[in-house]
Amino acid sequence: MTAMIMHSPQQTLDDFSLRPLRRHWRPHALAATLAVALHAGVLALLVAGWSVAPPAAEQPAVLRTQLVMLPPAPQVPEPAPAVVEAAPTPMSTPPEPVVAAPVEPAKPAVDPRLQAQKLEQAALARKRVEDKKREQLAEQQRQQHERQENDKRNREAEQQRLAQEQAQQQQAQRAEQTRLAAERARQQAAQAAADSRQYLPLSKEVPDYPQRALDKNIEGDCTVEYSVNPQGKVENPKVLDGCHPLFIRPSLAAANTFRYQPRIVDGQAVSVPAVRNTFHYRIK
Repeated sequence: MTAMIMHSPQQTLDDFSLRPLRRHWRPHALAATLAVALHAGVLALLVAGWSVAPPAAEQPAVLRTQLVMLPPAPQVPEPAPAVVEAAPTPMSTPPEPVVAAPVEPAKPAVDPRLQAQKLEQAALARKRVEDKKREQLAEQQRQQHERQENDKRNREAEQQRLAQEQAQQQQAQRAEQTRLAAERARQQAAQAAADSRQYLPLSKEVPDYPQRALDKNIEGDCTVEYSVNPQGKVENPKVLDGCHPLFIRPSLAAANTFRYQPRIVDGQAVSVPAVRNTFHYRIK
């Protein structure tokens, strides 16, 4: 007679599900024991006076800034590692470890204060450039104004110099004209004196007083005009207006008797026209 032992299905499932848990619990218990022992050793060292030496101070890094405007980099959030829960299976193989995806290092965010400082430095640089341009423009305008003022002063000085020279020339011309006029007057006077000396009368006869004029007590003047020839004799005598008829004949007769010294020009005797002589008839 054979005896058969029948197991219930629920007990079989419990045995299969507890076997993997028993196998994984042992390594975790060992790790927990080691961790507790390590913490107990560290605690004993701290109680005994052991201290950790402070780390050496690092040299501060020097940041050299350059005037470059960069847009702020977008913040990339770190992806959370995906956790995959393994469903309990009746299989005896352990679940494979889940490897998290590599996370890219996040770019450092731009410091707002540093960005503001760069903006301020850029504004200051632009202001210095604009101030320098304004100074250069003002200097150019000042130099141009000075050149215009110098040109104006030079033109005024040149005009004054020309006016002075013109006044001096006019004064010199007036002086020259005055000198020439005086010279001509002197020459004319000398010529007149020479001419008067050249045909001065050498002899003049007094005209006879007409008897009829004496009887009638008539007095008057009679002017005779004539020419003196190169021989010093009178030619073409004539009586001018205003002479009394009684005095015409004796005046012409007396003029024909006049003798003059001939006029000499360039060593030759010449005639002298329009010579006048006035006879005055008076009863004494």
